[in-house]
Amino acid sequence: MLFLNRIFSVLTLVILAGCGAGNDMRPDASAEVISSASYRHDGPAALTLYTMINNRSGAGAHSSVMINGSQRVIFDPAGTVRLSAVPERGDVLYGITPQVADFYARAHARETYHVVIQEIDVSPEVAEQALRLAIASGPAASGFCSASTSAVLRQLPGFESIGRTFFPKRLMADFGKLPGVRTTKLFENDEDDKSVAIAQFESSLATQP
Repeated sequence: MLFLNRIFSVLTLVILAGCGAGNDMRPDASAEVISSASYRHDGPAALTLYTMINNRSGAGAHSSVMINGSQRVIFDPAGTVRLSAVPERGDVLYGITPQVADFYARAHARETYHVVIQEIDVSPEVAEQALRLAIASGPAASGFCSASTSAVLRQLPGFESIGRTFFPKRLMADFGKLPGVRTTKLFENDEDDKSVAIAQFESSLATQP
């Protein structure tokens, strides 16, 4: 029993190391703020899975998914990249313009991590179902980013093969087996502190006309 307890403790630490503590002190945005920030992307309905990988250990660090349906959002359970100009409710980030989407990926890619980006086109109906499920999921506890993301995805038609998992790389592997997935990897050399990139981006937004 002691041996099993030690194994459980180690696994818990690994899981908790995989996702940030989120932003528990940030209040949910109002419906009015979310509505005013809503952004509809003119591309095809699609799901984009982000997986953050530790460059030193090769371990998965975080999972999230961008949903392009009637509006474009990012479901970012227990995430740590938050912008004052991007409303949030229950771990769903709204108003994901091309500029914000680009920054979101680049904020995670730095000297210690790279980002695997897997995109798949879906029907508008599947995209809307994913959007509804993400909104209904609610905020995730620390360490549950992959569990929450996989729980949403595996309920969608055509995504039943995705297993529910706590491990980002397991989710990435399952997603990568789906037909039609397009995969890219993003490497950058920014310093490890994401708050620096967030402050710089917000400053650039403030100076725009």
